[in-house]
Amino acid sequence: MTTRRRGWFIGLGVSALSLVGIGIFFLLVFSWGWFIPLLEARASAALGRPITIAGLRLHPGRVTMATLTGVRIGNPPGFEAQSPFAEIESVELGLNLLASLRSGRAHITSLAVDGAAVEAVTLEDGRNNHSFDILFVTAEPELARQAIGMVTLRRSRLHLVHKPLAADFAVTFETRDAADGTAGIAAEAQGTYAGAPLTARFTGGSILAIGDAATPWPVTLELLNGTTRGSLTGTVRNLLALDGADLRLELAGPDMRFLRPLTGVPIPSTPPFRVAGRLAYGEGRIRFTEMQGQVGQSDLGGTVTMDPRGAIPDITADLIARHVDLADLAGFIGGNPGRGTPIRPDSPSTGRVLPNTPVNLPLFRAANVHARLRAARIIGEDAPLDTLDVTLELINGVVTLKPLRGGVGRGALVITGTLTPREQGDLHAVGEVQFQGIDIARVMQALGGRGGGALEGRGRIDAVGRSTAELLARGNGALALRLAGGDLSAFAVDLAGLRLGNAIFSAFGLPSRTQLECFVADFGLAAGILTTRAMLLETTDALILGTGTIRLDREEFDMRLRSQAKRFTVGSLPTSLALTGRLSDPSVAPVLVQDRGGDGVSDLLDLALAPFSLLPVIELGIGDDPRCRDALRRTRRPGAAPPPR
Repeated sequence: MTTRRRGWFIGLGVSALSLVGIGIFFLLVFSWGWFIPLLEARASAALGRPITIAGLRLHPGRVTMATLTGVRIGNPPGFEAQSPFAEIESVELGLNLLASLRSGRAHITSLAVDGAAVEAVTLEDGRNNHSFDILFVTAEPELARQAIGMVTLRRSRLHLVHKPLAADFAVTFETRDAADGTAGIAAEAQGTYAGAPLTARFTGGSILAIGDAATPWPVTLELLNGTTRGSLTGTVRNLLALDGADLRLELAGPDMRFLRPLTGVPIPSTPPFRVAGRLAYGEGRIRFTEMQGQVGQSDLGGTVTMDPRGAIPDITADLIARHVDLADLAGFIGGNPGRGTPIRPDSPSTGRVLPNTPVNLPLFRAANVHARLRAARIIGEDAPLDTLDVTLELINGVVTLKPLRGGVGRGALVITGTLTPREQGDLHAVGEVQFQGIDIARVMQALGGRGGGALEGRGRIDAVGRSTAELLARGNGALALRLAGGDLSAFAVDLAGLRLGNAIFSAFGLPSRTQLECFVADFGLAAGILTTRAMLLETTDALILGTGTIRLDREEFDMRLRSQAKRFTVGSLPTSLALTGRLSDPSVAPVLVQDRGGDGVSDLLDLALAPFSLLPVIELGIGDDPRCRDALRRTRRPGAAPPPR
């Protein structure tokens, strides 16, 4: 071997030894952690959040396994005092390098997250620390599904604080293998929502199928929020885009007003309820259809549609009931709903019955509502209505009744009006009521008596207040009623626990059942005081005349009823009664009538019927009915006394 060749081999050997030495040195000092700053920078730029990684391990192979430890995702500006948005003990990815090189995009065969802790916070002003774009969410769902083979979650936890919703609860979640080999997600929640205790259990399909429109994603949810129970089962398509759903929803609880935090639908107080139906989503709207349920003693069915895309939800409800108990609807006028419950809490001690619960103005502005309720039958022995048909709109806080129609025998009670919120926190109410041929037989049946005829009339009110009681106590308006023909029974007319009708008829010496010739009443309403402008009840045997006031602000009667037999008999002297006391507990007592001489009927008419001479017949709605027209004509005799002051 020549010297030159020997030198070449020596040089080659030295080079090889040097490379080996360098390789050994590199292996001894090399750390995959050198790539951590690059990964942190790329991840931080992608999420717009500071991200730190404590450790990185890589195991090369056909499927290269990379493990990140101590991953920490920071908060956006304004949340520096909060705990980090997320801390993850470890993230393990399996990467198919050959497939990735061929396709030009990452092929992740597996993704395993272990020990994740997420802190999601929403402040009172609506700012939150969990709004940011995630790359795989905005990617095509099918590409995301193909690029990631399997996702596994272990020992993970979400703590959610949402101050506007008064929510503070923790969710533990993980993936569990399903029978078909996929890894579905399972979660349990515990804490508070809307200020009430919350527990919930949820199971769903594979995380990778969440955004897949072609694959129905199974959902099962059971929750208890305070005393309200709910369950949801079915499937959802393309959950990320809310592009479709076929679910069955069941809800039950002591009061439907507690549903607002769960559903976004503002509902007044109700008795205990349970409802179930089909929940669907499409074209940007949530639809609750095939609804069946019970609210107190009333059944409930129909459809509710909600469009959540506006500044406030837009809700359309078409509700149908086979039977309705009016006591179940007391919450809609500020009273306590349900039978066996005083309409207002202080009724037993104060004797007051007009609902005094202040209106919830934020509830008025929580949604725009278009609702109709049709009840085929009104139940309850004391219910004067037979049917109910209510059309209501709530637009930008203004409630419009258009109209409320209650069927009474062959007639109807029709109410229209508006409630407009004012800056001072109260409501401006303008309303009108029409009595269209109200069947007296039906009304008397509800009161425990008998009778006949058809009541006509109308009333109006203009008031400002914060409750039904305040509106009536401050109202201005009028009420006119008339009834021509029919009959009344004084027997067993039970008002507020008193045989009031029987007491009045007995005191006047009238038979228990008497023919009615005419009834006319005209009241003026000023500052909550109903004052009789004219009041006449004529039977075949007597005239009964009324004067006085009904103070709605105090809920008190102060009226005088005077009677005179139409044909003189022994003892047929004028009789006067005082009707006093509260609306809830009226009383009747005789009043001494001074004999002024002359013909009793004439004197009585002169003094008590004088107001009728000042009112046109048409104003009272008498029209051409001869019985009431004749009765009023007799009050317009020359020389009639002026109205009493």
